[in-house]
Amino acid sequence: MKRNTLIKNAKIVNEGQIFEGDILIEDNVIASIDSSISVKSADMTVIDAEGNYVIPGLIDDQVHFREPGLTHKANIETESRAALAGGITSFIEMPNTKPQTTTVEKLEEKFAIASKSSHANYSFMFGGTNNNLEEILKVDTKSVAGLKLFLGSSTGNMLVDDPEVLEKIFSSTNMVISVHCEDEGTIRENLAKYKAEYGDDIPMEFHPIIRSEEACYLSSSKAIELAKKTGARLHVFHLSTGKETHLFSNKIPLKDKKITSEVCIHHLWFSDEDYKTKGSRIKWNPAVKTAKDRDALWKALLDDRIDVIATDHAPHTVEEKNNPYTSAPSGGPLVQHALVALLEAHHNGKISIEKIVEKACHNPAILFDVEKRGYIKEGYYADLVIVDLNSPWTVNKDNILYKCGWSPFEGNTFKSRITHTFVNGQLAYNNFKVLDVKAGQRLTFNR
Repeated sequence: MKRNTLIKNAKIVNEGQIFEGDILIEDNVIASIDSSISVKSADMTVIDAEGNYVIPGLIDDQVHFREPGLTHKANIETESRAALAGGITSFIEMPNTKPQTTTVEKLEEKFAIASKSSHANYSFMFGGTNNNLEEILKVDTKSVAGLKLFLGSSTGNMLVDDPEVLEKIFSSTNMVISVHCEDEGTIRENLAKYKAEYGDDIPMEFHPIIRSEEACYLSSSKAIELAKKTGARLHVFHLSTGKETHLFSNKIPLKDKKITSEVCIHHLWFSDEDYKTKGSRIKWNPAVKTAKDRDALWKALLDDRIDVIATDHAPHTVEEKNNPYTSAPSGGPLVQHALVALLEAHHNGKISIEKIVEKACHNPAILFDVEKRGYIKEGYYADLVIVDLNSPWTVNKDNILYKCGWSPFEGNTFKSRITHTFVNGQLAYNNFKVLDVKAGQRLTFNR
C-alpha cells in the first residue's frame, strides 16, 4: 500500500522562486506539485503548512560525525538526528576518523554503519594521503561523493604535503577534490612564536593570527594553481578570509566551473571579537577571522564567487574544549542550528530565502552530481523541510541534540523554527521531536 502525504498551503521555495501551493508525496518521491491538490483517500496524511515555507532538505557537503573510533564525541546516529532537527536531510562525511577512510575497505565499513544507523541520507569522502594513490584509483567514482585532501593539518592529522604526490593525485582522478587549505609551514612558525611567549596557554584570540590569513591564502592559491595546471576538479572548503574570495569567479554557471568554493556557518556568523566570550568554543580550523573578512565572505557568497554553504560540523567534548590552547581541539557542532542561523541572517536583511536554498540545497546537488535531491521537483525524492519564520525559540542544554551536549549558539534566540523534516517521503522530525524513523538512504550520483 502506498504511503501518501499531502502538504497543503505552503510557500514553496525552489529555483529562485517562491510560490503558494500543495505538494503530494507518494511513497518516497514528490508525486505532484500544484496550486491546489485535493485529498484523494481517507488514509492520506494531510499537513496544513499554513503559509509556512517548504524548502528542499539541505545537503551538507562537509561534516565530521566521528564514527568509527571517536564515538565518545559523536556518532552517525546521534549527529544525523541532530541534522534532521536542523533541516539537513543529506550529509557528506569526512575521512579523518579512526581508522581513517583511506582504503576502499574502510570506506565500505562506514557505508555499512550508516546503512544501519543514519536518520539522514549519507555519503562519504575518500581520504587522500602521501602514500595511498593506488587506493584512490580503485575507488568507484559513482559510489562516493569525492576525494578529501588536508593541505593543512587538522583533527586526525591527514596532512598531504608532498608536492609530487599532490600533482599525481590532481592529475589522476576525475573525482571532485575537496581541500582543506592552510599552509603548514606558516602555521608552525607562528605557533612557535606564541608558544615561546605564552607556553601552552596561548590566549584564544591569537588563533586567527597563528592560523593566519596568509596561511590560508598561500595554500588556497597553490591548490588553485595546481588545479589549473592539471585540469583537476577542485572544491575549496571553508573559506575564512576576504583575500581568498578573489581567487574565485562568478563568470560562468556552477555546472561549468572546474574550481569552486564553500563557506561555513561559523565564518558567516562569528568574528575575532567573539573569542573573548566564546573562547575555544569558536576555535575552528581555519580560524574565525575579522569582521571585515566576514563581510567579504558574505559579499562573495551573494555574488556567486562562493558556491556552497556548509557546516563543517565537528564536535568535541566540553572537557576537550576546556584544555589550554595548544591541546584544545578545533571544531564545533553545527548541523542542528545552521539553517536557523541562515534564516536569522535573512531576518536581518542579509540574504533571501531563495539564495539560502540555492547555496545549501541546489548547489551541493549540482556540484557533487547528487541524484534527484536538493530540489522540489516532481519525481525527486521527498526530502522536504517546513519552516515557520515567526516562532522564536532559545538554544539551551535541554534542546541540544548533539552527543557532545553543547553548542556555540547556546543562549541564542532564533526567530525561525523547523517544524517538519521529511526524508524520502517519511516524516522524520516534528516540532522538536526526532521520530523513531530511519529513512536515510545512501546518496547516488549522476556520473
